[in-house]
Amino acid sequence: MLTRRHALAAATLPLAAPALRAQARYPVPTVTLVTHSSPGGGSDIFLRELIKHLQPVMGTNFAVENVRGGSGATAVARVARAQPNGGMFYATTPTYIQTTLLSRPEFGYDSLDPLSVVFLDPEVVYTRVQSPFTTLAKAMAAAKANPGRQKWGAANPASLERIALERLNRITGARAAVVPHEGGGDLMINVLNGTLDIGIGEVQEIRAQLDAGRVRLLGVLTETRLPDFPDLGTAREQGIDLVVTKFRGLAGPKGMPDEIAAQWSTALATVLDSPAYKAVFSKESLVATPQLLPRPAARSFTTEFAADIATSLRELGVAR
Repeated sequence: MLTRRHALAAATLPLAAPALRAQARYPVPTVTLVTHSSPGGGSDIFLRELIKHLQPVMGTNFAVENVRGGSGATAVARVARAQPNGGMFYATTPTYIQTTLLSRPEFGYDSLDPLSVVFLDPEVVYTRVQSPFTTLAKAMAAAKANPGRQKWGAANPASLERIALERLNRITGARAAVVPHEGGGDLMINVLNGTLDIGIGEVQEIRAQLDAGRVRLLGVLTETRLPDFPDLGTAREQGIDLVVTKFRGLAGPKGMPDEIAAQWSTALATVLDSPAYKAVFSKESLVATPQLLPRPAARSFTTEFAADIATSLRELGVAR
């Protein structure tokens, strides 16, 4: 029996009215979307909002299942063992690739078949408002001047965020202790109480504390500035050559028919083009334009991303 802290974490949505169905009837009555993220984490938020808009397009029920453990490995195994009938998918992020490369679980990222890439998410570095650091450049200068003194936090042991912080260590010579957590909530608590000097994550994960004026953004690890935060400098603008690409998508068990993948491609394109959903992802500061890749392109993207991550891990000396 699968052990998990959070079992079924969402009730299913009702079936859409026949008039709203934009394509052929979906082959299963309920689709379960699995995430390794805890409730309120980035992938959890992504899935729960997405299914509100997918349901009337696809005409099927949806549920979100939070499966914790193994830095995503438990959730991946759950989906890899499922029937390839369109009834279960995993919410992909770079974490499931890094977990595979670092710990070699029985079911790795290559045990699943990428269905789509939906978004590229910006990563931000932040601190509590009481911190003396007002920019990423100032935080890194202090860390470099006092090597080994700072503590930096990431939300998952095998996350892209942790790799980003290790790369910051290498770039600056800070030798800061990078402290992984099993969720963004624990990470935020340790930033707010001053245990951590900085944290890294996605805007939607820290939005509540940001709006409450309890955290301060120091920099964003993107090529260009975020439209919602035009005064927030990128790492490169602050003299730190670091750009991090984080994706969100879906993957399913191997062997899923092309017809089901095509239904998803059509449905996701419809949802992403809808004004209602555009308003959601713009508010959450995901990206100005979704990066929608259907199954063939998602497969190539995942393969290339995995090769890049493997190179980064070898350079950092944490993987062979």
